[in-house]
Amino acid sequence: MTMKEMLSDEELGAQAGQWRKRALQGDLHARGIAHELEREMRRRCGAPSTNYDTLDLRSLDLRTVTQRRWWWFWRGSGS
Repeated sequence: MTMKEMLSDEELGAQAGQWRKRALQGDLHARGIAHELEREMRRRCGAPSTNYDTLDLRSLDLRTVTQRRWWWFWRGSGS
């Protein structure tokens, strides 16, 4: 049994977060370790569901305007 398999879910998540933070700060070896820990988390719990609306950081007004422009672009001048 490897070290990552001996960790509890909470400890595994904390370790993965710490290694991911180190990777984002430029530690070259931390990325691989963070990836391994995150892969173990996915193996245990499955892939997390993603709410794609929360990934769009634009304001609601800007998102609505962009959607309308897309529709008018395809509508064309034939109407």
